[in-house]
Amino acid sequence: MKVLLLKDAKEDDCGQDPYIRELGLYGLEATLIPVLSFEFLSLPSFSEKLSHPEDYGGLIFTSPRAVEAAQLCLEKNNKTEVWERSLKEKWNAKSVYVVGNATASLVSKIGLDTEGETCGNAEKLAEYICSRIAMESVTVYQTIPHPGIQGNLNSYYSQQGVPASITFFSPSGLTYSLKHIQELSGDSIDQIKGARHPKQNCLQLELLRKDCTNAATMFAAIGPTTARALAAQGLPVSCTAESPTPQALATGIRKALQPHGCC
Repeated sequence: MKVLLLKDAKEDDCGQDPYIRELGLYGLEATLIPVLSFEFLSLPSFSEKLSHPEDYGGLIFTSPRAVEAAQLCLEKNNKTEVWERSLKEKWNAKSVYVVGNATASLVSKIGLDTEGETCGNAEKLAEYICSRIAMESVTVYQTIPHPGIQGNLNSYYSQQGVPASITFFSPSGLTYSLKHIQELSGDSIDQIKGARHPKQNCLQLELLRKDCTNAATMFAAIGPTTARALAAQGLPVSCTAESPTPQALATGIRKALQPHGCC
């Protein structure tokens, strides 16, 4: 069974994207299509703040891109030596929070110890830390549409047809991809309807394939914020991962694709 993940590929130590591997364990053939690109912002300001750990009570990395921004600051401003000599130790004396295991893994590579990765999503992490420290935010990147999104989606639909599920990984990813998915679906996008099983509070998306046969396609979200963005578009959400991990998403999609399954 084919599933579509709207994210870029990230190889782990085994040389494979962990989402593809985990879904494959359940017999699901996953394809990744990136829908976002990133532009780094405010790096001089961020670099200056990283140089003064004494001014802050800790760090919060909200995504892998935020860690990449920190790495760029260290590399571009010749701060790697001073980071290793003193700054890293000073930051490690404070709290370093992260959203998810993927971000935690990257933070560990710059020598920082993390906490909060098991909270599951940004909302729970915010609840965890808000009562502990006063915060100052720095926006270090912005999202833009991936330049290949339309062509990649066109190629996928023409070669593989309608997937059994589509997973969205962020509200911005939904914003940039939904229009193209609607165009590829044509009039069939109007066929979408949520079907509830009488004994379970489950939603299933009904799409009409191009060959006019009915096929069940379900929408999945990596977390509650993305799920709310889908709902705001009037789209039923069949599955929301319990945590932003390959294992949780694979388990949720498998359950949702089972007869009368529910996440």
